[in-house]
Amino acid sequence: SISFLFVGCQTIKDKSDAVAKKENQEYGRLVGKKVGELKKELGAPTDDFKNEFGNIVLIYKTKKFAIPCDRKFEIDDNNIVISFSSSGCI
Repeated sequence: SISFLFVGCQTIKDKSDAVAKKENQEYGRLVGKKVGELKKELGAPTDDFKNEFGNIVLIYKTKKFAIPCDRKFEIDDNNIVISFSSSGCI
């Protein structure tokens, strides 16, 4: 039964890794683009704030199967997307 549990956990990890990889490919391509292109594609952000580096962080919140998903895009002074991260997205 221990090997069954390990295989089940590995399967979940593999699926989770695949989702994260797809997420990074899909939204990571916006890194290096102008903020206008980001907003054109995703619309208005749910929230935003200025981080400790003085950059604006745009947050897009969604839910799928009642699981919250946060996508964060960091924007520099030149209005260029310089980073992307997500959490909870499936």
